[in-house]
Amino acid sequence: MANQSMDIIAKVLEQSAKLVEEQVDAQLSKLNEMDEDDFERLKERRLEALKKTQKQKQEWLSKGHGEYREIPSEKDFFSEVKESKNVVCHFYRNSTFRCKILDKHLAILAKKHVETKFIKLNAEKAPFLTERLRIKVIPTLALVIDGKTKDYLVGFTDLGNTDEFPTEMLEWRLGCADIINYSGSLMEPPTMTQKSGTKFTKVEKKTIRGRGHDSDSDSGDD
Repeated sequence: MANQSMDIIAKVLEQSAKLVEEQVDAQLSKLNEMDEDDFERLKERRLEALKKTQKQKQEWLSKGHGEYREIPSEKDFFSEVKESKNVVCHFYRNSTFRCKILDKHLAILAKKHVETKFIKLNAEKAPFLTERLRIKVIPTLALVIDGKTKDYLVGFTDLGNTDEFPTEMLEWRLGCADIINYSGSLMEPPTMTQKSGTKFTKVEKKTIRGRGHDSDSDSGDD
């Protein structure tokens, strides 16, 4: 029985190796058929794509992407979300120490994911906005796509319910919301593949006025 299983595995490996070899041969054959003009056109297309990517990055940077920064008022919030497709806004309060934990992680992600704008707003200076978006727990991240608030991260519940979550956990959660270009697997959070024994701490919820959470709030002006 064992020998039969080994034979099956050997055949599967042999077939896989043959398939890979055929694919490589096909690619080499295609390259051999290309003349100098084909190579030049391929080079030009790649160069054009590189220029386009660099231009897009510069445009993002000009709009405040690439850094995690505070906006002074709720009025600024509307202009910020109108000029960028993807915006992560941290509604914070100085007296809530978990906001400082988020600050550290968001500063890292802002530099890594230039395609998304990362900003913060003092909830106590934004009574109209927190009421309109129905934000009642601090910290809360509002995830805005095309001027619409599509999702929220409320406290640390989605981050393992612990103060010691890794930056990768927050990155994964933002990837699930399609607010950043996430390159990893969305099937499970990063902590699922880490060793057990993670220390979990109870998350204390701080509230401000508001009622529940809207899953698709319009963040533009009425």
